Amino acid sequence: MITEDYHVIGVMSGTSLDGIDLAELLFQVSSEGVWNFKILKAETIPYPPIWKKNLQRAISYSEDEIIIFNKEYTRYLVKVISGFITKHQIKNLDAVCSHGHTIWHQPENGLTLQIGNLPELASLINEKVVCNFRVQDVALGGHGAPLVPIGDRLLFSEYDYCLNLGGFANISFERKAKRIAYDICPVNIVMNIYAEKLGKPYDESGKFASSGDLNLKLLQQLNRLEFYAKLPPKSLGLEWVQNIILPLLEDSKSSSEDILRTFVEHIAIQLANQFSGGSSVLITGGGVYNQYLISRLKSLAEVVIVIPSSELIEYKEALIFGLLGVLKLRNEINCLSSVTGAKRDHSSGEIFIP
Repeated sequence: MITEDYHVIGVMSGTSLDGIDLAELLFQVSSEGVWNFKILKAETIPYPPIWKKNLQRAISYSEDEIIIFNKEYTRYLVKVISGFITKHQIKNLDAVCSHGHTIWHQPENGLTLQIGNLPELASLINEKVVCNFRVQDVALGGHGAPLVPIGDRLLFSEYDYCLNLGGFANISFERKAKRIAYDICPVNIVMNIYAEKLGKPYDESGKFASSGDLNLKLLQQLNRLEFYAKLPPKSLGLEWVQNIILPLLEDSKSSSEDILRTFVEHIAIQLANQFSGGSSVLITGGGVYNQYLISRLKSLAEVVIVIPSSELIEYKEALIFGLLGVLKLRNEINCLSSVTGAKRDHSSGEIFIP
């Protein structure tokens, strides 16, 4: 069997602002199109408080301010990626495959912006860079999200569903030989806000949520939101959370503990609604560590829940953006129209040469 190897770094910054995930990856593809991978090294570089604050504020920046901020963030990303390469003495890379950080995501208006995807990234780290994966899909009429499902299909096809619990929950599965995927609901992007009000960066194991009381009126309001009745393709962004979710939570006048308890129940209900009984579900993303959330999901859904190694839980998105970059280098499809709603399948992303 003939195989080809690719040695890359996958880089991901998610909406929950936990930090920048970096993974040194080795991909191998056979002549029959069978993919295998190894995560060689991986770590998360937390955002310093000033960067976290600026990234939270950036949604309200003017276009001129965003241009400046994009350059500043690109230089910060150079520092982080170069530090990872130096620390782990990584050599002979085929590419660095970077998602960047989403500032605006309004596909209905033909707009999506991920900063940190400037050509200087390649010249300053002196490596080939593949990035800017969402813009082309939006230009083709798609949502530009989710992009992970092509990786679910190629790397994790043994599971009926792939569920990620990050800033948002998103799901991916096969139906009638088509990959279907969409965002389900907010997760850490909301829960971290209320954990921070209680003095912690996140709700460890769901302890705050489990100590709160359920607000049935608020739960009903959340579950009746229009987004949940929409058919896929559909995706969520920070704007929706700020304009719809947070005002509802604040208007409830509930304590942070009660809001967390109610929101965990809301998440569990929305997740359980996606599954057919007896299916296997691979769950990754930081939300997996919220034991209270997982226990509520198990009580509501008759599925076999598979929680993998901590390495895969934490770095699956960096892994798959590494794969997206490799597929782009091979000029192969890495963006599925059945998932995003674009006019056609396509090979998305830009390649920058140092």
